[in-house]
Amino acid sequence: MTTPTAPTGRGPSPQRPSAMAAGPYRRAQVDPLAGLRAPADPPWDVYLTGTVFLDIIFTGLDSAPVRGTESWARGMGSSPGGVANMATALARLGLRTSLAAAFGDDHYGDYCWDALEQGEGIDLSPSRTVPGWHSPVTVSMAYEGERTMVSHGHEPPPEPVPLPEGAPQCPPRARAAVASLVPGIRAPWIAQAASKGTRIFADVGWDDTGAWDLAGLADLEHCEAFLPNAQEAMRYTRTDCPRKAAHALSEHVPLAVVTLGAEGAYAVDGRTGETAVVPAIAVEALDPTGAGDVFVAGFVTGTLADWPLADRLAFAGLTAALSVQEFGGSLSAPGWAEIGAWWRQVRSLDRQDPEALRRYAFLTDLVPKDAERPWPLRRAVPTIGFRRSA
Repeated sequence: MTTPTAPTGRGPSPQRPSAMAAGPYRRAQVDPLAGLRAPADPPWDVYLTGTVFLDIIFTGLDSAPVRGTESWARGMGSSPGGVANMATALARLGLRTSLAAAFGDDHYGDYCWDALEQGEGIDLSPSRTVPGWHSPVTVSMAYEGERTMVSHGHEPPPEPVPLPEGAPQCPPRARAAVASLVPGIRAPWIAQAASKGTRIFADVGWDDTGAWDLAGLADLEHCEAFLPNAQEAMRYTRTDCPRKAAHALSEHVPLAVVTLGAEGAYAVDGRTGETAVVPAIAVEALDPTGAGDVFVAGFVTGTLADWPLADRLAFAGLTAALSVQEFGGSLSAPGWAEIGAWWRQVRSLDRQDPEALRRYAFLTDLVPKDAERPWPLRRAVPTIGFRRSA
């Protein structure tokens, strides 16, 4: 997930009225929190802020591009990226999601806004359009199971107009928020949200300074869960084993989850001492872009639904595995139809895996009974949009 550079609370621009005010929240096929909802609940399940990129993804490269040559990719897709990866994954899992971000007033910005609000039902009322500011862009090349990215963008300028009437001055009330911690920098909105009872889930990026000082992650004190990858966790804790790192992190945050790549994930609940480990699901990966964001979205969903720790890890790993089989970080995120199809396939195989049947049995009462979808899931396509014929 990208570092939040433009949490705005500025409200949508006049030319982009929020669709959320015009109609009911567009619900996914399954509401994982249905049995927990009450009239006094916050209006949103998850709040996010950060930078939205336009992602252009090339796949089907046999090897890394070679200097001075031209490489042809067999596949290409375009989709909203950056924080949009997480927002889309959460919305497709049935969580009511609110996003604060800056959008350019170019065609890229129009496309990303429409894809998130109209296509995914994400609340963009805390977001804003910045006149004359172009959308950040990332070009991602996937090959040999990895990816290489080149990005370009500028900080959005300060909003030149007053807050629109009714726009929030601080993060809206939400059950949870997902933050990307930055070494040495506090994000005031995290403390504001936590003070209102919002449960904070956090990841972290690579520390380019090389300090790897856990004390520098000042906002960790507000977090309920911290989800670094194995290398990040070991460097921050000065340990030589991801499991040792998870236990060390659990002394600083109630719940530590360390992702282990092809080996799955390991979690420690520092409040109870409970641990859980779940292996990864082997799939043929097309594009790994955004898989980490989808993992976090799956874990947040299971946590808010009060699932057991091992079920949360398994669900997060499953959603990430399904996502890498599609183009793009955001529009590759699975919905409940894909999750249901995978579970039905596992149970219908002639040679069933007893361990998989036990590990994912909790899905039986959750997934849709058929493959019907309430609306078509958008997928990344090579172009931003086709002209509509009359």
